[in-house]
Formats: sequence, C-alpha cells, structure tokens
Amino acid sequence: MNHLHKLYTVTALAILITGCKVGKEYVRPGMNLPQQFRTEDAKTDSSSVAALSTKAFFNDTELQLLIDSANARNFDLLIALKNIEQADQTLREAKVNFLPELGLNIQANSSTPSKNSLNGLSIGQFIGSRSVQDYNAALNLSWEIGFFGKLKGMKAKALSEYLQTREASNAIRSKLVSGVAMGYYNLLMLDEQLQIANRTLSLNDSTLRMTKLQWDAGLTTILAVQQAEAQRLSSAQLIPSLQQSISVQENALSLLTGTVPSSINRMKKLNEIAPAQQMPTGYPVALLNNRPDVKASEYALRAANESVGIAQASMYPSLNITANGGLNSFKASNWFNIPGSLFGMVAGSVAQPIFQRRKLKTAFEIAKLEREKSVLQFRQTVLTAVTEVSDALVKSARLKEQVAIAENRVNTLRSAIKNANMLFGSGMATYLEVILAQGNLLQSELELSNLKRQRLAADVELYTALGGGINE
Repeated sequence: MNHLHKLYTVTALAILITGCKVGKEYVRPGMNLPQQFRTEDAKTDSSSVAALSTKAFFNDTELQLLIDSANARNFDLLIALKNIEQADQTLREAKVNFLPELGLNIQANSSTPSKNSLNGLSIGQFIGSRSVQDYNAALNLSWEIGFFGKLKGMKAKALSEYLQTREASNAIRSKLVSGVAMGYYNLLMLDEQLQIANRTLSLNDSTLRMTKLQWDAGLTTILAVQQAEAQRLSSAQLIPSLQQSISVQENALSLLTGTVPSSINRMKKLNEIAPAQQMPTGYPVALLNNRPDVKASEYALRAANESVGIAQASMYPSLNITANGGLNSFKASNWFNIPGSLFGMVAGSVAQPIFQRRKLKTAFEIAKLEREKSVLQFRQTVLTAVTEVSDALVKSARLKEQVAIAENRVNTLRSAIKNANMLFGSGMATYLEVILAQGNLLQSELELSNLKRQRLAADVELYTALGGGINE
C-alpha cells in the first residue's frame, strides 16, 4: 500500500510539473495603424473590395477562364500546395508527441567463444556445448513526459508553421491572379495599339498618295514625298513590333496558366472594360486579417514565440520512462513457452542538464533574438501593406484624371487631322503640318491606350493590396 501511495504521488507531481509552461503567451505587437488610408476621400467604412471573389471582381469571361486555369495549373502554386501537405504531415507528427514510442524487436543470436577463453571454458562446463543461442522477441516502450509545456509548445509551433504555409500559398495565389489580370489587360492594350498603328498606316498611305499627286502636278517638291514616305515607314515599322509584343505576352500568360505557348482568346476590347467607379477599402486594421502575407508573417512570429518557450523548457528536467518485455530463451524449442519465457523491465529517469558548454543557453538567447526579428518583419510587412494600398489609391485617382485629359487631347488631334487634310488638299497647309498632326495623333492614341491599361491595372493593384484574389 505504501508503494502504491508513492506511485500516486510521483504521478501527480509529474502531471503538475507538465502543466507548468515556460515562455510567454503570444500577444500581437502594437502597430499604431492609422484610422484610414492616405486618400482624399475621407468616407471610410468597414466594407472592403477584398471580400469579392475573383469572378465577382473580374467580369470578363475570358479573363475568368485564364484565372481558373492558373489556379489549377500554375507550377508555383502547385509547389506551394505541396508545401502545405508537407507542413500538414509535420503537424500530424507534432500532435502525437505526447504519446510513447513503441517498437517490436525480434532477434536470434548464436555465439561461439574461444576454447581458451574464460567464457568458452565456463559454457562447456555448464551447458555441455560450445555455442550459445539467444532468442528474443520483445516490445520496447519509450516515453518522454514533457515538463514545462515543451511538447505543447512543439505542437503549437507546428500548427503556426502549417498555417503560415497556407497563408504563403494564398499570397502566391493573390499575386498570380494579379499577374494574369495585368497580362490580360496588357494584351488588350497591345491589340488596341495594333489597330491604331494599322489605322495610322492607312492614313499615311492616303497622305503619301496625295503628296505624290501634288508632286506630279508640280505643286510640291520631292522632299515632301520623301517625308511622307518616311512617316509611312515609321508607322509600318510599329506593326511587327506590336505583333511581336502580342506573341510574347500570350506566351507569358500561357506560362502563368500552366499551358504550352498558344494564342489567348479575348472577346472584349480595352474600351469595353470599364474601370471600377468605387473601390471600398475598409480600415487599415483589416489588413491584419485580409492580407495573406501579413497573416503568414504573424504566424511566423507565433512560431518564433513558441520556439523561445521550447528552448527555455529544454533547460529544465525531463522525465523518461522506458519499458520492454516479451519472450526470451536460449533454446528455440522453449522460445514461446509461456509463462516460462516471459520477461519484463521498467525504468524511469529524470535528466537535468547541468553543463553543456552553454549550448542550451545559446539556443535560448538565439530563439529570443529570432522572435525579435520576427516582430520587426511583421511590422515591416504590415507597413508595406498599408503603403501599397495608399499607392494604389493615389494611382487610381490620378490615372483617372490623366485618362480624361488624354481623351480630350486625342479628340482635339482627330479634329486637327481632318482640318489638316482638308487644308492640304486645297493648298492652304503644308505637308509638314499634315505629317506633324498625324504623328501627334499616333503618339497620343498610343499613350491613351497605355493610360487606360494603367487605370485597370491600378484597380487590380488595389484589389490585391487589400487582400483580394484568394477566393475563386
């Protein structure tokens, strides 16, 4: 009864010590975030465009198909998903750290000592044989009882690392959606610029014909014909350059979508895709829950915090219980003779590190420094997220103004082209005025298409900067 009482006491003491946990509980670092993003529009509420799925935000069917293909076949994303599976296996292992290890060992040995050895002489006298056989079949149990929350900390760290990997894959998915959308809009811009170049080339052909007729009639010089021809060749040179850019962009989109290089379908033109009129951003603090890279950084900080507790717990005693038992015999015929061949052994030990050349202390100090680095990295990630949203808001607002100005300029130059052609035909304008007007129109239309593409890209940047692009 006294032995049973001691066993209960030791068990209760072990449970009590196991429940003690060293290290600090995780507390999110203070961020001092602003009440709203830097924008002229002070009307801010809790709604955010990041809550929209990709299909709700991108209303172009062909773009939606490209995004679906990228989510299913992009190799960077597929590799990230494999990383999640690896982290999940590590988490499964950490969840059962508190269970004992159990193994089965079956072995048969035969040894023949030297006749001139003490063992050889003794064996011959006692068993009448020079060989000794040993047959053993045993279960081996080893159980480390983690004091001071060590095993619990290892489980919490594995969980944080698993969640960090998931959020890292979400960040890749968000960037992937952004990359596909940017590439698609760039492709639509190149299509429009190719149409502009072809239209300008036709206009140059008309001007060249008119100039040649005037030269034949002696109304102008050969210099005018040469200038008109040079203007036409300049426009003609732009066409293969744009066709090259279109093919390269299609190949880039094919790579993002995990397919071989091929033509990309597009049903809409750049002018048919209207930019968003309003993009609710929510409050900056929402980035802590919406941005996958911010969440991944915080999970990395959680894991670093648990590492500190694990390193500290390693400096305290650990309780190990070992046991083995099974069947043992020196004759094969008696190996499974029960209960005669049964044996068993149980042992318990408490190990307390005393002097290990400062290894444990160094590991603890390094873990604390890693935690401090993770705090700085988390704050940097949050600050970067807020900055990216603010940048996207400024781009969207200013590009809207630039597009309006560029449209007015293009309309003015189109009117100027009509007037220049009429005046040139009647001899009231020179060929230089016509060529200058055509060149200005070409450049302005190309710039306008680029500004439209940038305007759509700014919406995509704001959508992903707020944490969108994760939900399909």
